[in-house]
Formats: sequence, structure tokens, C-alpha cells
Amino acid sequence: MNKKVVSALFLSTLLVLGGCEIATKKDVVKDVTKEPVTSKGADIELLTMSSNETDANVIRDQLTKSGFRVKLNMQPDFGSYTAQQKAGNYDIAISSWTTVTGNPDYAVRSLFKTGGDYNKGPISDPELDNLIDTAGSQTPEQYKETYKKLEQRLVFDKAYIAPLYVSLKSQALNKNVLKESSVRLSKSRSMVWEAIDFVDESKRDKEPLILQQSNPSLTSLDPIKGNDGSINMLNTNMYVRLVNLTDDDQITAEGALSHNFAIADGNSEYYFLLRDDITFAKMKEKTAVDSLERVGAEDVVFSLSRAKNKDSVPDHRTYSLHEHIQNVEIVTDLNELSSVKQSGSSSTIKEALEKGVKAPISGLAGSKEEANNQAGKYQIVKVTTTKPFPQVLNYLAHQSAGIVSKKQVESINTFDVATYDVNKDVSYGDQATVTEGATYNNTLTASGPYILSYKNDYEAVFYKNPGYRKGSEFEPKISKIVVRFIKDADSALSALRSGEIHVYYGVSETKFDLVNNDSKLKLQTLESNGVAYLLFNLNNREVSKSEDLRKAILYTINQDELIKTYNDHKFKAVSTLTPLVKTGLEQKADPNKVQEFLKKYTESK
Repeated sequence: MNKKVVSALFLSTLLVLGGCEIATKKDVVKDVTKEPVTSKGADIELLTMSSNETDANVIRDQLTKSGFRVKLNMQPDFGSYTAQQKAGNYDIAISSWTTVTGNPDYAVRSLFKTGGDYNKGPISDPELDNLIDTAGSQTPEQYKETYKKLEQRLVFDKAYIAPLYVSLKSQALNKNVLKESSVRLSKSRSMVWEAIDFVDESKRDKEPLILQQSNPSLTSLDPIKGNDGSINMLNTNMYVRLVNLTDDDQITAEGALSHNFAIADGNSEYYFLLRDDITFAKMKEKTAVDSLERVGAEDVVFSLSRAKNKDSVPDHRTYSLHEHIQNVEIVTDLNELSSVKQSGSSSTIKEALEKGVKAPISGLAGSKEEANNQAGKYQIVKVTTTKPFPQVLNYLAHQSAGIVSKKQVESINTFDVATYDVNKDVSYGDQATVTEGATYNNTLTASGPYILSYKNDYEAVFYKNPGYRKGSEFEPKISKIVVRFIKDADSALSALRSGEIHVYYGVSETKFDLVNNDSKLKLQTLESNGVAYLLFNLNNREVSKSEDLRKAILYTINQDELIKTYNDHKFKAVSTLTPLVKTGLEQKADPNKVQEFLKKYTESK
């Protein structure tokens, strides 16, 4: 998620600052407020995008009725929105976060811990930091009470955010073109491209699967340098991971680089038995070819080591997700597997890893070229955490834990990170290298089912990785995928209805009836892990200085009014934890509290 600001129509993991120039109010601020206001309130600048106009109008009206003087800073797109946010031109910003790993730690760590890579307030609260770390080390039975305390401080005691709603996750597909059962909708995981198939299977190598997304500007095709809606779906399908999430957020090795995984007693050591049937794809004259380089343990060690190291690349955006990783190593001592017990079991790690594999583990390979799974010779990677932290597995299922080629990345990133110059140095995954034109020089290598060939302002074109699980059920079905960039939601829905695209991800709740009444379309929905909220600017604004002013805004927000504008297809929220942990807390609009806190604010000035 993951982080992020989005349209109410597209909750995915955003809040991206890279590549955006800092803009001033004079440059881009559009003040569309015309309503007369009373003099008893305070001046509030509300930052949003035009795609969030419905929410902005409801929130502005609620604030105005409470006596606030509201300036609406409405930006036309995500880039200008993030520039305004970086310039500090807001008091409150309509924001959202989707927990794409399915675990509660992800819902809070990057956003609210001091120094978090998506802590945009920024919030600096030692008590919150301690609660986040404590909960991260606890079991689900233990962490509910800790997360309740965290939510109480975050929302009600300090009013660092004001919750708006939880969204449904939705997509619509053309069931005349695609097999319904092949198009998965997962609670957290991005769309699983390799599973999608045509009704007419003869089209697999003849016609492309056509998808869409709103943002044509891609943060980075290096999985550790982006965590937003522009690249989450793309990088998830370009880079294989040690583990995946099922559609209901359970950890699985299915479709991953591992045959199996096991947790050692103590919950600090995690073992992964690697496959030997995936090779990296690369581009040759805009066509995918097999590099013949196997994806192996050396690449895993390299990828996860750089993922946890903030200084491994310039503008690292996912390091806090992997800060609990202490060490990543290749296991070469077969005796270790038999001497270490599995967590909560009398079974050994070796017994756990061997479950379901065709050949028992008879030997361990130090180099990927030596692995031969059919003969029982495997590579095994061990990840050790800084402290017991079972939620690390969820982070290893995140796109930022995608496996890159050690050989290729080291050959591209030859610059000194400390003296990196964006004007002359080119990083692995820079979108300029895959954009048609003078800068095109595609150096990507993909360990996942697809690889990006090129992009322009209209679309991005992907081809099947010829070395991905060939001959298995996980070999990609369709050879070519085109992702169209369609910013406007109504235009995207029209494109689906006219047959220009085959799947539309993120259908607005207000358009559900339209989709359901179209006989060729199928609507898929489930409650998402996406939460919309107001983010307070905690730097040099009145709301930064006054907790009472923030609380007056918090108790102004009437979630029921917002939810009704979406035909009751959204749900009440307390924080980004709401879809994952039911703490029992609830935010309710309270006009009396609004006036109480406004009075305190006024008297304190």
C-alpha cells in the first residue's frame, strides 16, 4: 500500500514523493471555496485531488457547518498533489492506505513510527513507537490489546489522523472474453496475472490481455524503490518472492520461489526451500527472452540484504518494512536442518521443508548452478530477525521483497549512493529506461511471470517470462499483457463496457449497479484493507501546534454521511488497523465536542 493517497475509486498503496518538483501555492493551488463562513472557527486548508472531489465536498461542508473557514486546495493529478504535500501547503489532506501484506504491523509502521518511510505528518511520538514495536513481536491473541492502545493514542488522544471509511475492493471483467474463475480478487495481494486465461484458449498467443491503471508515471521498476499504486501491480508480477499471500491473506509457498518454508523454535529463524525451475527474463529488441540465468539463493540474499539497508539505493522507499531482518544466508550444513526444531512442533526443520516435495533433501547446494531438485539437491535460505517477529513473513510476500538479479543490478548500479546525481546517474528500474524515446534502454531482468518491454503515455506492454515455471500450472497462460493508462474512472468503465479493456480494477461503489446490469460483465467485490483518512500537517501550521484544533476536526467528521454518498458500499473506520484488528473503538461525530475543543483552541491563542 503501501504509501499513500488515492482516489476513493482507487485505494492502493501511494503517497509517492519521488520525481515531483516542490510546487508553491502560487503555482498550482486552486481555491474553489465560495461559501460564507462564521468567524468563530479556524482557517483550514484541505488538500486533495480532483478524483477525490466527492469526499472533499462532503468534508468541506461538514467543516464549514462547524464554523471552520475552509480553503480547498484541489489538485488535478497525483503528481501535483504530492508536490503540494511536499511543499507543506495544507492543514489536512485526504489520504489513504492499503495494507497489501495482510498484517497489522504494515498498517502502522511506515505511516506512524518516527522516521517511517511513509510517515508524512510527520508524527514523532515515542509512546506510539513503543506500541508499534511491542505489537509487532506479539501473537494475534496478544496484540489486539496493544493495537487498541495504539489506536486510542493515534486517533483519540493525539488526533494525528481523522478516519473517513474502509472501502470495498472491486474489479469488473468481461466474462465473454475471460474465464471468470481465472481472474482472482485477493484481499491484499495484487492481481495474479499468470492465472488469467481467455475463454477461447486459442487466443493465448495471438491477442493481448488488456488491463488498466490510472497512473502512467511509474515510481521505479526496482521493487525496493516504490510502494504505491503506480507500480504495486506491475512489480508484483515482474518479481517472484519467497512466499505469497492467498486470496484471504494466509501465507503460502504456492506460486512463489519456495517449495516450502518453516519457522524455527523461538520465532526468529525462517527457512526457505528454493525451487530450481525459474530463470530470469530479459529484453532483446523489445521481446522477452530467457537469460538462462537461474533465480537462486545468491539473488535472494542480495535482494533481501538491499531491501533492509536504507542506504543500498538512493531514495529507498521500503526499508522500514524489512528493518526486522538481521541476516540472510545460504544454508549449506545439512545437519542444521535435522537439529533445529520447528516452532510449536516436535518436527525438525528438515521434515517441515520436505513435506510435499517429490525428492527428499539429500544435499544442499552453495551455488544456484549446482541445485538439482529432481535429484534431491536444493538451495535453502535462512532469514534471521532481530527479535521474534512472525509478521516478517507477510513482508516477504510484499512486492518490495521481489527477487532481482544480483548480477544485473550490480552491473547497472555502479554509482556511489552517497554522491548519487539524478541528472547523470541511472538506477536499475528507472522508468526513463523503459519509456519509448531517446532514453529507452531496457536493462530489466524479471524473476516473475512477466517482464515490462516498454511504456509510453498511453500504455505499458509486458511479455511472458519464457523461463517461468515452464510446463507447470503456474506457467503464464497469456503471452502478452497491455496495461492502458486511463486516469478518469468513468472513461475506464466505458472502456470496459466497449471491450477496449478486459478488466477494470477499482470500480466505484456508485457504479456497481451499472456493471451488474451489463450482461457481459462480472463484478467481483470484497471488503478491502484500504482505509481513507485525513492526514494532519504537523509542520508549522496551526493544526501542528494545537491538539485541540485537530480534535475539533476529528469530531466534525461524520462517516455516515460520507458512506451514504457511496450507496452504503463503504464501512466505518477508526484507523488503518480497522480491517485487520477489531479493537472495539469507534469514531463518532460530536458537535458538542467540536465546540468544546474549538473553545479550548481559541482560548489558548
